[in-house]
Amino acid sequence: MSPMSSHPTIAITMGEPAGIGPELVAMIAERHAQAHFPARLVVIGDRRLLDERASRIGAAPRYVNYDPLAFAAPGGGIEVWDHPVAAPVVPGHPDPTNSRSVLSMLEDGCDGCATGAFAALVTGPVQKSVMQDAGLPFTGHTEFFAERTHTPRVVMMLVGGASGSPLRVALVTTHLPLRDVPAAITHEAVTETIAIVHHELARRFAIVGPRIAVCGLNPHAGEGGHLGREDADVIEPALAHARTQGVDVTGPVPADTVFVPEIARRYDAIIAMYHDQGLPALKAASFGHGVNVTLGLPFIRTSVDHGTALDLAVEAQRAKTADVGSFVAAIELAIELASRAEA
Repeated sequence: MSPMSSHPTIAITMGEPAGIGPELVAMIAERHAQAHFPARLVVIGDRRLLDERASRIGAAPRYVNYDPLAFAAPGGGIEVWDHPVAAPVVPGHPDPTNSRSVLSMLEDGCDGCATGAFAALVTGPVQKSVMQDAGLPFTGHTEFFAERTHTPRVVMMLVGGASGSPLRVALVTTHLPLRDVPAAITHEAVTETIAIVHHELARRFAIVGPRIAVCGLNPHAGEGGHLGREDADVIEPALAHARTQGVDVTGPVPADTVFVPEIARRYDAIIAMYHDQGLPALKAASFGHGVNVTLGLPFIRTSVDHGTALDLAVEAQRAKTADVGSFVAAIELAIELASRAEA
């Protein structure tokens, strides 16, 4: 492994300015000063706001200005690519006026990965509703990066649980109202999701012969058609097709069965049909230290598994107690995947 591959450059977006993101970045920076991540870390956000919010919780992180033309030593502190917000920020109270600034952080992080300036991108939490209130057609990071990179299908996968036997949960559909999910469960959607998960487990995670379980859509995987036809008419044929492609896939399995720990451990990943079918089990297992990974993009992207925590951001004392575990895990996984890719 070359020196650059052992110390990749990782971009980190600050997230919603009024949320807990700026405080979490300060905690990350303090941790980096004490025990360096094996990477060059570049935070994309408002430098002055980051300083203010760090001071607010009594943190003293070492920030330096980002210079894309100069290589900074990995242990030299966290660099900040300054993206000033448009309006004053009140913790806990997002302002749609700042949504364009938030979007520019994501654009520059994504484009930096595309050019090779960054080996991976770690995203802080954003407030989707506020960005939509600003008139931006933003339904989530996953969908945004897919559109910007012209990727026809990407897959959201969360990773959590014990380090030696992590639980990986991928989704066929993401941010859809529940009433729209059945129509989105198509043969194409299921087969493409399985193919992407299988490919990325082998390529990004270096898993030989990945074992994948696929949840049914309906209770008891349709109960032989008595509780819905999607499992028999759509999901089963998709699994049969995947097997012809050499994929080791099991299902459709009832979701209330496959997430039993002793069963879940048999698989390298579990594919759920919709957001709240798979993610509650993952988050219960990861105790807030889960990581969101977008599979299928032309670059590595990880994220925290929680939201903006506006309620915590309101008071300095509460903000100081925020759990930085998911952010740390997201950075560590991004470094691991980027180092493996460059080796």
